[in-house]
Amino acid sequence: MVKKPGRMYTKVEGPAYTKKKYMGGIPNLRIAQFETGNITGDFPVAFTLIAKEQCQIRHTAIESARIVANKYINKKTGNIGYHMKVRVYPHHILRENKQATGAGADRVSQGMRNAFGKAVSRAARIKEGQKIMTIRTSKENSIFAREALRKAGTKLPTPFTIIEDTLKI
Repeated sequence: MVKKPGRMYTKVEGPAYTKKKYMGGIPNLRIAQFETGNITGDFPVAFTLIAKEQCQIRHTAIESARIVANKYINKKTGNIGYHMKVRVYPHHILRENKQATGAGADRVSQGMRNAFGKAVSRAARIKEGQKIMTIRTSKENSIFAREALRKAGTKLPTPFTIIEDTLKI
């Protein structure tokens, strides 16, 4: 079966489905690291990627955004020139009622009978104005941090803004 497009799951509908002890076959989390770079460093400048709209972001999209931001900032500043943190966790389990396709599928498929669906992916439910990712760095590298977050934001299914954050992580 083909994986359905991510645009099917961007809207937040219904209650969150998070009780893992009641379901089997949950896909593993694709996010490799939530914090990268120099974790213990003291950096004066922080930039934060913020969602402008409420949405659901799949764990694969969060991981691709993290990879592109980390690769760019690491290339420009080195391993100890920044600290990046992913601030959301994909708790919500996405379900899909898979349908048979092809010749004779109408005789095999049972339609909407018991159409609860099977777990196919995980997603983070994001509220409007929620922080998604933060990069702390020095003043000299601030332009690189802003560009890294811009590149990461293009991987996400929501409009975003980047602000200079004064709060510590």
